[in-house]
Amino acid sequence: MTRDNFSNDRRATITDVAREAGTGKTSISRYLNGETGVLSTELRERIEEAIAKLDYRPNQMARGLKRGRNRLVGMLVADLTNPYSVEVLQGVEAACHAYGYMPLICHAANEVDLERRYLQLLTTYRVEGVIVNALGVKEETLETLARGGVPVVLVDRAVEGLVADMVGLDNPEAVRMAIRHLVSQGFDELLFVVQPYAQVSSRRVREAAFRDTIGALGISGVTIVLDLDNDENLAEIDARISAAQSQNRRVALFAANAPVALRVALHMKDRHGVDWQRRVALMSIDDSEWAELDGMTTVRQPTYNIGERAVEFLHERIEGAGVAARECLLPGELIVRASTSASTNNGGT
Repeated sequence: MTRDNFSNDRRATITDVAREAGTGKTSISRYLNGETGVLSTELRERIEEAIAKLDYRPNQMARGLKRGRNRLVGMLVADLTNPYSVEVLQGVEAACHAYGYMPLICHAANEVDLERRYLQLLTTYRVEGVIVNALGVKEETLETLARGGVPVVLVDRAVEGLVADMVGLDNPEAVRMAIRHLVSQGFDELLFVVQPYAQVSSRRVREAAFRDTIGALGISGVTIVLDLDNDENLAEIDARISAAQSQNRRVALFAANAPVALRVALHMKDRHGVDWQRRVALMSIDDSEWAELDGMTTVRQPTYNIGERAVEFLHERIEGAGVAARECLLPGELIVRASTSASTNNGGT
């Protein structure tokens, strides 16, 4: 419809709608709040026509504040350069839209001090809940939010001492699945490459699962800690590959996540050329877009579902759910590609 009775210079207000419909603002509020049963059919139709004619869009923030609600939820992300974070965020945004929330995204860039400042900032916005995928945020910081009535849901990483809902990958099973695949392909020397894991629970769990699994299977393997900003440990990887292959052992590198896998792949290419995968296998947790291009076997995380489920848990807490803290661990999916084929990676130079 044309808006011939209303100026385009400003947005329509609830007063304008009431005037157009020939009724009071109370009736308009009842209509907007879904209390249509108390309105006559004829009045509902007039209100609908007025809203359409004026292109009225209610101020959800103002409506929420009147009820003590603003429909804002915060999401603290450790590293938005990690494809995992971006994919989880897509699920978070979709679920927020479905539940009528507006997400405020805070990128901490792997800085613990920045994580703390962002959490303090989110409280000033009176967010209704917070989803946290953080590097080293302390339990007492999140407890302060919880004591203030702001529910917290953790993604991928637990926080020591904090009792809260957590959603993430079933890391032990993902690691076991990856190792079983490598062993089935004839690899008998496994190098698990992981970023420093003291502060990150998911990395600790994956590293522990690696050690437990190779021990149970009687497979030779070692953990190599790789700082992505320091090349020192890349030399250790090279040395261990050479030593194992000198004993005719088939070597597989198992990266704990996509950033590690990319750093290792680039190093291998620089050192051994474009045919480096004939020398050593590489697989990773996280199925990045480049993994398919490079033919790398991965364990794909259900990232979108993780984001959705985190918002579901948060919504239930916001609505007053008083159940005990829940841990939702979702299964990964093994994506087999050429990098771990039994017919390649024969240890040749």
